[in-house]
Amino acid sequence: MKTLTVLATGPLTTVQDEGRPGQAALGIGRSGVCDRASAALANRLVGNPPDAAVLEVTFGGLAVRAGSDLLVVTTGARCPGAPHAAPTLLRAGAELRLGAPAGGLRSYLAVRGGIAVPPVLGSRATDVLAGLGPPVVAPGDVLPVGPPTSPPAGVDLAPVADPPAGAVTVAVLPGPRADWFGAAGWSGLVGRPWTVSSDSNRVGVRLDGVPLDRVRAGELPSEGMVRGALQVPPAGTPVLFLADHPVTGGYPVIGYVVDADVDRCAQLRPGQTLRLRGSRA
Repeated sequence: MKTLTVLATGPLTTVQDEGRPGQAALGIGRSGVCDRASAALANRLVGNPPDAAVLEVTFGGLAVRAGSDLLVVTTGARCPGAPHAAPTLLRAGAELRLGAPAGGLRSYLAVRGGIAVPPVLGSRATDVLAGLGPPVVAPGDVLPVGPPTSPPAGVDLAPVADPPAGAVTVAVLPGPRADWFGAAGWSGLVGRPWTVSSDSNRVGVRLDGVPLDRVRAGELPSEGMVRGALQVPPAGTPVLFLADHPVTGGYPVIGYVVDADVDRCAQLRPGQTLRLRGSRA
């Protein structure tokens, strides 16, 4: 079997695929890649099916060595040291080292054949909140690579835009508990810029800014949560849920980032500005 040896991982590298959909009633979150569009592009470029496992790399730092000739590609946040969105043959014994990206946070390394670690409950995704799936990738790991299943895309370069390094604006819809904050709370959510906190991860993006005040007292029973939900803890500053969000939560959800924009939020880095544009459709 072909292999990829991990020499260094940077701040965090995990194996991810499309996750475990449809199991929330059992208390199992979907997890999977944070930036679904970037991971899907990486798989297409090397001829993998959409559900093939890739490496999700947070803020660069990954170094790997090919055990045999491998077709690889990186997408998402552009890292120095790797041909970006351009399928490349990594010869046996050659190394690939990803530097820190200038913009964006998460990069995806796809290998033709996919990362073939054993699946857990039907997926190779690492859920860092639940501790489910393959372990977090560590130096010295030898990752198996599966057999190819279809031809590569046949393109030298995919001309996709890099994640923005400046302010990002995304659309948000009112959530089921928007009335807990009233009109002033909604205006505060969509009318002011928010700053991405350093206390963010695959579970969610924590936002710093002027706290939102509740107009309704009391507590909620635990409710189902989904990717893109903007939950407001007692401190009043929202948390935007990403791939490893909890299945349920007891804090009110004031809104939802529209699904098409959630991938862009997965590329937000600490200190970056996020603006939420109110939408009703």
